[in-house]
Amino acid sequence: MDQQHTSRRSFLTLAISTPVVIGALTACGSSGPGENAEGEASIWILTGQPQEGIRTDAVDAFNEANPDGTLTLTGFQNDAFKTKIRTAIGAGEAPTVIWTWGGGGLKDYVNNDQVDDLTGWFEDNPDVKDALFTSSFGAATVEDKIYAIPCETVSPIVMFYNLRLFDQVGAEPPETWDELMDLVPVFNDAGVAPFALAGQSRWTNMMWLEFLYDRIGGPDVWAAIYAGEPDAWSDPAAIEASTKVQDLVKANGFINGFESITADSNADQALLYTDKAAMMLHGAWVYGSMKADGDDFVTGGHLGYANFPVVEGGKGDPAASVGNPASYYALNASATEEEKEIAKNFFATGLNTDATADAWIATGGVPVMNGVDSKFSSSEDADWLQFVYDVASQAPNFEQSWDQALSSQTAETLLNNIEQLFGLSITPEQFADNMNQTLGQ
Repeated sequence: MDQQHTSRRSFLTLAISTPVVIGALTACGSSGPGENAEGEASIWILTGQPQEGIRTDAVDAFNEANPDGTLTLTGFQNDAFKTKIRTAIGAGEAPTVIWTWGGGGLKDYVNNDQVDDLTGWFEDNPDVKDALFTSSFGAATVEDKIYAIPCETVSPIVMFYNLRLFDQVGAEPPETWDELMDLVPVFNDAGVAPFALAGQSRWTNMMWLEFLYDRIGGPDVWAAIYAGEPDAWSDPAAIEASTKVQDLVKANGFINGFESITADSNADQALLYTDKAAMMLHGAWVYGSMKADGDDFVTGGHLGYANFPVVEGGKGDPAASVGNPASYYALNASATEEEKEIAKNFFATGLNTDATADAWIATGGVPVMNGVDSKFSSSEDADWLQFVYDVASQAPNFEQSWDQALSSQTAETLLNNIEQLFGLSITPEQFADNMNQTLGQ
């Protein structure tokens, strides 16, 4: 295997509890949603450093270069934003540029005619689209039309390995599911948990199912679910995936007491770098925190990583990935034409720039920009950055995390049932039956 050595999800660490209007970013001060002055449009962003600083610097640079068409910026915490944006859109007071995670939330906007179709704009500006990962557009697309522009960084889900523990037992990281299962008793016999897992957080469990659905059934299984086809969750590949998850649980594949461990505390990561667990399936975003908190675990070459193992006989492409393909901005359908033109100018010239790419790389992130790997050589994390870049840019299918791809109501049902599936309180067939009831929501 090509082995390379070296919070939560969209880097949305939150710093403040109330919205902050950053008026200094525009020459004309700030204005509330729906109240933009002439020559102004509005944008709302998520707060939390260092991401907030990169976003505000991008707007600041754009405004300096475009004094006749500027953006006023307002920052919100993650949860506050989710509440505020729903209210604002319903009241016709949303900003010109709407932050979105794509997927199910964006689909709701589209179904309610609240965001503009950008397909024609991308056709008129092919250089903008061609500069971005092809895989990043899936979560921005509804019924073959593009409704948001991808931006910022990509975060695939990665299989992490503690190479010290593999050396200790004389084993190699698994390339196939059967090899993975064979390693479970090896590490248990050595007094080491095969896998760290923060099961109380539920979405961490979900990552296992996402990959197994893909590796066994390929993208068609998930496409049928997303399309709401009857009994899509009962596809034989889906049942097999759920069965394999329970096989792993029954074999004591996860750390004892995983049901009470939370991802927010980074306890699952600590189990890996303190030699309590040999492996961990997690988002690329945990690399930075393990580097910061794990002494020499990362810098000393004790961390290994790879894409998810192959499932023998499966239909999925082993190069496919799951996770967060990008972040996204959509265009408010109710904005004025002048506001929309300002926003589109920002999309084309101020959002995915050379300067923002440098800033994201400095945080350990990989921008969703083709060719950005030419900037990695000067980074001490060059091997890691190149690995993430290659996975994301070359993935034939990059499945967005299910709890973002689905509607919020369906996502909550999914997480509840995943918790029961991993807790062995429901069977794979019962899981499928429960989820089939959500199809079309």
